[in-house]
Amino acid sequence: MTEPHLSSALDEETARAELYGLISELFYAPARPELLAQLRVAATDAPTSGGFLEEPWRQLVAVAREMDDKSIQNEHHALFGGVGKPEVYVYASHFLTGFLNEKPLAQLRTDLAALGLGRDDTTMSETEDHVSYVFEVMRFLVAGDDVSVSNLTQQAKFFAAHVQTWLPAFCDALQATPRARFYAALADLTRAFVSVEAQGFDMLA
Repeated sequence: MTEPHLSSALDEETARAELYGLISELFYAPARPELLAQLRVAATDAPTSGGFLEEPWRQLVAVAREMDDKSIQNEHHALFGGVGKPEVYVYASHFLTGFLNEKPLAQLRTDLAALGLGRDDTTMSETEDHVSYVFEVMRFLVAGDDVSVSNLTQQAKFFAAHVQTWLPAFCDALQATPRARFYAALADLTRAFVSVEAQGFDMLA
């Protein structure tokens, strides 16, 4: 039988990985109806340990229940899509330098190569500094099978270099946009999650 404290730790890691994955998917493309249906029936207790996430999680689920699929999908298009300049950029380079495809992207690619990771052009059309790509890398570093790569040391290093540096500013920009409703709630959850993760990594230092 698994020791209770070990089971709890494994559950927490699973929850962290799942939340990274959920946020990644919701920011990457207009939400699938199946995913929104699951979100609407989700328990509104905190999705991972720590009550700090409970209220933003509850708010996201509430907004998902109030809006229909099309409205949420249209909001994604309005905020992140379209031709030309989007309402809100989703790239680290923009928030760190004011421009796209700058040094932060080059450094990210270098760090990804060191981890044995890279973008698959056939499945990922966006550059690696897209919020969804960065969160998917974090999910992999939490849940991957290769412990030489997927471990707390690599998580903390990647988080400090490529998440903590710009995600709060991204969330600020999203919440300052009047047309953001579902994604403003998602930004609130993302900000809270990044804060909890930062505190956890600080405790390891």
